[in-house]
Amino acid sequence: MIRLVVVDDHPVVRHGLVSMLSYESDMQVVGEAGDGAEAVRVILEQQPDVVLLDLRLPQLSGIEVMKQVRAKQTDTRFLVLTTYDADEYIVPALSAGAQGYLLKDTTPEELTRAIRALAAGGSPLEPAVAAKLLTSMKESDDDELSAREMDVLKLLVAGASNKMIAAQLNLSENTVKSHLSHIFSKLQVQSRAEAVAVALQRGIVPMDRST
Repeated sequence: MIRLVVVDDHPVVRHGLVSMLSYESDMQVVGEAGDGAEAVRVILEQQPDVVLLDLRLPQLSGIEVMKQVRAKQTDTRFLVLTTYDADEYIVPALSAGAQGYLLKDTTPEELTRAIRALAAGGSPLEPAVAAKLLTSMKESDDDELSAREMDVLKLLVAGASNKMIAAQLNLSENTVKSHLSHIFSKLQVQSRAEAVAVALQRGIVPMDRST
């Protein structure tokens, strides 16, 4: 069961998300919050698997919520769900600890698929967001990815966790971690979400919303 906390300052949006997610048999909403300070309290109390987090909140921003939660516990994974796709929002969100970033015009199917991918260790990222993110990154002519690194990267973009990648490629999880470290270095990124963004925008892995 994926335990969720929903954070949004608009009651209609928040209640709509809670209602929608209640129909998913493998998900349970264990808390909700309408401002940043309340969000930090609820997240630390409930310790959910995934937090759906808006960025523009009263009292504390979504960025500050992630920073405060990260300072005290690191197991919770954050899926930003917002209307803002400008890089001044995207980059700080990923830097603060967001593992996924979707826009609010995403479909219910895309949202639930992203939640499941995130809970499994993936990093779902809106393709349009990937394009925005790239403008803030320095492109590199470093060593090309090896064939095995490409295999790992393709599965990463598809939302696979380290365990899933290891099983599909018949590798140990430690070997997968080593490949990811090399991929991050070559792409000049710091996180799975940033690696997905660069892979999509540079065309290293085809952009496909179905993944």
